Amino acid sequence: MDKEQILQSLKEARDNSSKRNFRQGVDFIANLKGIDLKKPEQKVDFYVHFNNLGSKKAKVCALVGGELLDQAKSACDNTIIVDDFGKYDKKAIKKLAAEYDFFVAQANIMPKVAQAFGRVLGPRAKMPNPKAGCVVPPNANLKALADHLRTTSRIITKNDLFVMSSVGSEDMKDEEIAENILAIYNGLIAVLPSEKENIKSAIVKLTMGKPVAIGSKPAEKEEKRTKKGAA
Repeated sequence: MDKEQILQSLKEARDNSSKRNFRQGVDFIANLKGIDLKKPEQKVDFYVHFNNLGSKKAKVCALVGGELLDQAKSACDNTIIVDDFGKYDKKAIKKLAAEYDFFVAQANIMPKVAQAFGRVLGPRAKMPNPKAGCVVPPNANLKALADHLRTTSRIITKNDLFVMSSVGSEDMKDEEIAENILAIYNGLIAVLPSEKENIKSAIVKLTMGKPVAIGSKPAEKEEKRTKKGAA
């Protein structure tokens, strides 16, 4: 998969999408093959940083003690101090998990974070993750971390052989979106056991648009349409 193939598929995705009264997002999906998700070492789980995400940025929620409270309120999209953890029931935490992409936690209160939020955030892969720098000391620079996380995406397989990520919005340039897709693709082949051989297909689509296969030649697409019509 190269940049020109991505740009061609993005153009087709735009051409095939009706105008909506809201700004559509752009999604990238990679269907996988030849890996066993029952084996922990074959599960995909990595973070990718995007240079361009337009206005569609990740949202960050901070779970902190008093040491980081003021800084968290200034740097993050939402802040919950440890003294208020008990105010959040399961329903409220589910709402938080749906609204925020990353949760940052102060390291010395992680046991309390796990106790209060773990049962909901854990299964949703939203617990503060040290691999992403989301477990921080009481003297951390939260602004730098939050700014980085807002242009970061976690690429992860759960129970099915595919990964999916937002790569921008329709108001962005195709060149910018293509760079984001390549960032995911390059990160993906770096963690797959057989690299490109483990990627069955790659797809791009607008929120309400039809999926378009990246790398499919026009002749192949026409042949598929012909066969579908004949059937």
